[in-house]
Amino acid sequence: MNEDAAPPPPVLVSPPAGEPLPIVVDSPHSGRWYPPDFGVAAPLDLLRQGEDLYIDRLWAHAPQVGATLIAAQFPRAYIDPNRVLADIDEALLDARWPGPVAPGPKTALGIGLVWRMLGEQPIYGRRLSVAEVQRRIDRCWAPYHAALAAAIEGAHARFGAVWHLNVHSMPDDSYEHLKLPVKPLADFVLGDLDGRTCGDEVVALIETVLRDHGYSVARNDPFKGVEIIARNGRPAERRHSLQIEVKRSCYADVQRHEPNDGFARVQAAIDAMLGALAAHVRGQMGTGSGQGSTGRR
Repeated sequence: MNEDAAPPPPVLVSPPAGEPLPIVVDSPHSGRWYPPDFGVAAPLDLLRQGEDLYIDRLWAHAPQVGATLIAAQFPRAYIDPNRVLADIDEALLDARWPGPVAPGPKTALGIGLVWRMLGEQPIYGRRLSVAEVQRRIDRCWAPYHAALAAAIEGAHARFGAVWHLNVHSMPDDSYEHLKLPVKPLADFVLGDLDGRTCGDEVVALIETVLRDHGYSVARNDPFKGVEIIARNGRPAERRHSLQIEVKRSCYADVQRHEPNDGFARVQAAIDAMLGALAAHVRGQMGTGSGQGSTGRR
């Protein structure tokens, strides 16, 4: 845990480096600052298995194409921004939750709003109080969603459209974690809740760029997307949200918690994807460069 270090802000927002475009990239699960009030029994090495390891670094060049990059600084096991507030695991609490309770399928795996399990191992040796869960919501979950909403709504208000990428990494044994029949896992998985949150032309563009860089790509298998793209993706309103998962072994040594020799190659593919998306967005806005126009129509 980070007992002695001063806490960072819960969310890091990196604005466009130059000409802004209505592209928002968010990394809700790459946080590496473990709060001293976590109060876990599990060792740090186990907790770190839940991180989307260095995803914020893989996507660090997004502002260079005009995108806004948003990254959580807290770990997803502490509180998960990609869950609805009602996704409460009552088995983890020492008292009845005062608000709505609607646990989803992730809660059955022990990974609801506040994680109870990591794989087959419990995270805590105790039950959590309602007050400490509420503090996590107020200090982490709510600021993350406020920052993301500000970026997405601001882009849509200015340009009349927004393209949102919700970015993650996935362990090589994802099917086992999800208790699904095991089969080969693609290098990248694009999730749009089975076509509901993102225009197919955007998904196809990104899929093509990744395949052209030598990576295998699947759609919605095994990850379709969860709360964040469900909340923000409405293609009929020119609000496109796509979840992008990359297999961790493609770019990281998960045992040593550090980038591997594939990191630069994966980042190059992501940079090319961002460049292609930026060109697509400019075309959709009806301008050659995007300068001097809101693009609203």
